Amino acid sequence: MTNLTGPNLNRREAAGPKGEGKESPSTFPAYPEYKDSGVEWLGEVPAHWEVLPLKARFQVVGGSTPSADEEHWGGQITWVTPADLSSLPSLKVGTSARQITQKGLDSCGATMVPPGSLVLSTRAPIGSLAIASVPLSTNQGCKSLVPDKEKDSRFFAYLLKNSTEALNVRGKGTTFLELSGDELSSFKVTVPPQDEQSNVAHFLDHETARIDALVEEQQRLIELLKEKRQAVISHAVTKGLDPDVPMKDSGVEWLGKVPAHWEVFPIKRDLEFLTSGSRGWASHYSDNGAAFIRIGNLTRDHINLDLTDLQRVSVPKGSEGERTKVKENDVLFSITAYLGSVAVVPEELETAYVSQHVALVRLFKKKLLPSWVAYVTLSDVGKNYLSSQGYGGTKIQLSLEDVAELLVTAPPLDEQAAIISFLDHETARIDALAEEGDSVITLLQERRSALISAAVTGKIDVRGWTPPADTAPADRETRMETV
Repeated sequence: MTNLTGPNLNRREAAGPKGEGKESPSTFPAYPEYKDSGVEWLGEVPAHWEVLPLKARFQVVGGSTPSADEEHWGGQITWVTPADLSSLPSLKVGTSARQITQKGLDSCGATMVPPGSLVLSTRAPIGSLAIASVPLSTNQGCKSLVPDKEKDSRFFAYLLKNSTEALNVRGKGTTFLELSGDELSSFKVTVPPQDEQSNVAHFLDHETARIDALVEEQQRLIELLKEKRQAVISHAVTKGLDPDVPMKDSGVEWLGKVPAHWEVFPIKRDLEFLTSGSRGWASHYSDNGAAFIRIGNLTRDHINLDLTDLQRVSVPKGSEGERTKVKENDVLFSITAYLGSVAVVPEELETAYVSQHVALVRLFKKKLLPSWVAYVTLSDVGKNYLSSQGYGGTKIQLSLEDVAELLVTAPPLDEQAAIISFLDHETARIDALAEEGDSVITLLQERRSALISAAVTGKIDVRGWTPPADTAPADRETRMETV
């Protein structure tokens, strides 16, 4: 795979022999002659390209917000905010979360901008952008760039999407960053001849759509792997590993048949100790001290603790500290949110305590192994049970009695150990494939960013580019929807 240095690719790194591998900047030629743009983030640009402030090519139009009067809201005028821009699936905007009336528009002095205008978020977060597909207005957190009729907005849309960091540097404010109209108007950009703007936009439409399709393919694969993982766990803890084992009715409607030699009972039959953390320990948070296990340290996918975001606490003196201190092989359950989140305390864990939102289960281990209980909890059976037991209206939670009543399948201990070993191996294998997919997505997104940067700043020459013969060119609307 071609090595990419990222969005700030320079001309020498981007230039290379013209070949068949057109998926990276280094496979395209450089322009024959360059000049210093005079702008640090642009670097050198093709000698015949202009470098101009946006106001030389666009009219910058600010936004406004009508008062709360009922007659100003619920109309037919699209009224775009930064939130509307940040959640777009494509490079177009034609709808908004809220609409205003003509009276609302007139009352606040907002301006309608035509289709083809670039709508940019200029209040934190600065840089979200889309092309207007309908006439619209915006609030004061956005500004619109209205081009001349003959201008190709798509080129400048790609360029400004690639300029987020440079735009943010120009933002000002203490509570939140905001980019003023004057700063935006004076922001300098590359301006190729009109035909080259179209060439670059057409090239990027095609290439980013192709990369996005590969990303979607990887995302679908990762989702299938997650489904496979869940199915493997659920089957193993309810049917076992022997496909020919005699089965019996479990006596539980939602569990169905289980191996004939298995038992089914609540975990309280092998329960040594059950508790949850104390209230008010947030006041004891500190930069040093013991580990404090919260809901975020449990997951609904693994039986291992996630310690990437670990809070620490200065433990108050007294019995409460000892009661909530975890030991090796304790099983931890979320009881106030994300029901079904679980983890087994490993041998090497440092001194740690649980929060009030985590139940601590300590087993005798005469009938149940901790990892077995955790895997059953992760299975469809466990998740369905815990979800069905939750109460509390908007804040779903479990009582400690609900946890004690968790119904589990119970093979002999040696069979539990064998199935745990199988699941450890299989889930690790599936997780490795999913991580590989995530890595591919990261590389594709880096490649996409580098390709856009190289094209809109002239580090590569795509004037001679044509779509590969084996790919049918999508129409413009389709291409834009995939960006």
